[in-house]
Amino acid sequence: MKGLKLSVTCDMFRGNERGLPVDTVDGKDPRPDPDVKYTPDEALALAKSQGYEGFEMFDWRNEEERSAYSMAMRKHGLEAVCITAGKGVRAPGCSLTDPSERDGFLQEVASASAIAPELDCRRLVVLTGFEREGVSRAEQMDSCVAGLREAVPILERAGMTIVVEPINTLVTRPGYFLAGAREGFEMLRRVDSANVRLLFDIYHVQVTDGDLILQIQNNIDWIGHFQIGDHPGRMQPGTGEINYRNVFRAIYELQEAGKFDGYSGLEYHPSVTLPQTMAEVRQLANFS
Repeated sequence: MKGLKLSVTCDMFRGNERGLPVDTVDGKDPRPDPDVKYTPDEALALAKSQGYEGFEMFDWRNEEERSAYSMAMRKHGLEAVCITAGKGVRAPGCSLTDPSERDGFLQEVASASAIAPELDCRRLVVLTGFEREGVSRAEQMDSCVAGLREAVPILERAGMTIVVEPINTLVTRPGYFLAGAREGFEMLRRVDSANVRLLFDIYHVQVTDGDLILQIQNNIDWIGHFQIGDHPGRMQPGTGEINYRNVFRAIYELQEAGKFDGYSGLEYHPSVTLPQTMAEVRQLANFS
């Protein structure tokens, strides 16, 4: 069976310790089993059993967790798809929007790039940080472009790719700088490097921009990774307005045409058990 290369964010295995914001309309956690937590070995065993090829977004700064996922990935034959460079969504001390934090940003990229080979990982997720009050959007965009350009030599030496993530400001992160894919693609074209791509989170892009399939088809050369969640609610595909079968087919056709060889990663709050939603998405992303 042919299909998309699927990954799953490790935050979905953390039970009540997960940090993913709850974006449901009523603000309630929709999971039927919020107390269920998986060890790294249990998590990757589940992923493998459901036909997944990768995992992502574990805490690489935690040496114990990093070591556990490193052992589990080799045991179960999965790929570490991406880790996060920087210190969270607000990117304290390492924001791209603030030139005074440029050195901090570059140090985070260098530190993540140095650790990544332990896990054979080749992608770093980057967050722009929040808007700066009293500073024009154009000036902040210039700072983001300059910071990413300065990171390119580090990435080239390490054989790494940055994937910059837009996050919607209407529901999830009011005040975050890069909210949409359109502006993200503009940023990347200015950086103009094969080592800098966009993390196209389908949920966030639907909230901000919509026009999913055309944006994907017209900009696939600039996309390094996809993430999955439905809108409204940031729950599993099929609970909201996104026709995921059609979106997956568009990605699959680009994959088959040799225009995309990356992953699509689950990152949402399922209203069914994790094994059930992983199985359902695997089937939804399969094409004969």
